Amino acid sequence: MSAGEMHPGMHPVDEALVQRLIATQFPQWAGPAIERWPSGGTVNAMYRLGDDMIVRLPLVQGGAGDVSMEQEWLPRLAPRLPTRIPEVLGAGKPAQGYPWPWSVYRWLAGEHPEAGALSEPLLLAEDLAAFVAAMRSIALPAAPKAHRGGPVASLDAETRAAIKELREIPEEGVDCDAVTAVWEDALRAPGWAGPPVWLHSDLMPGNLLVDGGRLTAVIDFGCTGVGDPACDLFPAWNLLPAGAREVFRSALGVDDASWRRGRGRTLSQALIALPYYRSTNPAMAHNARHVIREVLAEA
Repeated sequence: MSAGEMHPGMHPVDEALVQRLIATQFPQWAGPAIERWPSGGTVNAMYRLGDDMIVRLPLVQGGAGDVSMEQEWLPRLAPRLPTRIPEVLGAGKPAQGYPWPWSVYRWLAGEHPEAGALSEPLLLAEDLAAFVAAMRSIALPAAPKAHRGGPVASLDAETRAAIKELREIPEEGVDCDAVTAVWEDALRAPGWAGPPVWLHSDLMPGNLLVDGGRLTAVIDFGCTGVGDPACDLFPAWNLLPAGAREVFRSALGVDDASWRRGRGRTLSQALIALPYYRSTNPAMAHNARHVIREVLAEA
């Protein structure tokens, strides 16, 4: 992996490639300007296409399946949810030297919320709970398994490896003994005994859009599927302050075991992300540090 590259095996993508792909596969959209859209995402490149569309292309092979997932499931999920989600306008195919499927979506306006700078944290907590509850209520057959939707123990080896790595980065100042204790508490929590439920499974601030402090859209459904409902508690620690966190928990009626699993899952994601992205993705590293602080303050 070269210096500054987030992942090994990233495929080069630029405006010229996107222009060629659009011109050959969707000539009706060949006129509007194409412009790289800045994003803190880790798997896809985003390009504005005129005023009302956006092109999303995987940067690594692992993201190709996410594109196919969204093309299949977004149209089926959208009418069942209270919040706008991406609408696929065009399903692109590999071409022009680009090896994976890609998509054109309708543009969704809004801005990403920022932890510590929410204008309506209590109302946002209610909006997020309504979205999560609606996802859980969906009953679509042949649902895929959600990414991260399995038992907490399935994350143990990777989480402990990340803690070990953070011990060797003292400048990050992570209390590795304290995060280990929280993680082991999550491992001891009773597992989910009910049926798997529909999840977004990646409710990061970068996958949420707000306007006036209220949730207007949820994006990036590449990890969606069914699994442990604790997987969609991420906003409690990666975005919401303590008071709004309790509103979110109360609105969803989260039991103690699920809360402990959700806290551990969110912490695990942050611990893994911090050493991996600290030099290549400032947004991801910043949010990981925030999660670690919030989890330890609560615990």
